[in-house]
Amino acid sequence: MLITHDTRCALAAIVDLLNTAPEGESPGAPDSLTDLAALEDFVRRNDVSDVGALSAGDLAAVRAVRARFAQVFAADDDHAAAAQLNALVASAGTTPQLTDHDGYDWHVHYFAPGASVADHLAADGGMALSFIVVAGERERLRRCEAPDCRHAFVDLSRNRSRRYCDSRTCGNRLHVAAYRARRREAAG
Repeated sequence: MLITHDTRCALAAIVDLLNTAPEGESPGAPDSLTDLAALEDFVRRNDVSDVGALSAGDLAAVRAVRARFAQVFAADDDHAAAAQLNALVASAGTTPQLTDHDGYDWHVHYFAPGASVADHLAADGGMALSFIVVAGERERLRRCEAPDCRHAFVDLSRNRSRRYCDSRTCGNRLHVAAYRARRREAAG
């Protein structure tokens, strides 16, 4: 599956946004997108372009977009995901434009010039997720299988076998726990 640089960036931003929600962290963890400083950090961390001064309204709108992306990840089938994505992208007032800013080759932005950060995320992120659905790859939109995690991720592995948001943390932690359990059982 060919994924362009801008689509990868949009997918990474969606995953990062989803993982700011309590569901994306250990049970009982607080929401980490609660103020303008956190939103500004998110925008900076994900290199979201063409964003002006942020306000409390932007924070509320981005949190609402985050909930809509969560619905796409949780969709039962492609039709439900497509309905969610169609509504999300339409609400952003998409205006596809070719651009070559900041040293990147030609790529498409789906948000209108001067769009809010929420519309920017909804348009570009919604289209990136749409490409995944169109390719018949919706099963790549996953939540970590570690019982105490639930972080979102997009499995871009060749054989679609990734089970954990991060194999170095969640994957290793579960593998070590399973190994120790087997050793205890063998010593038994």
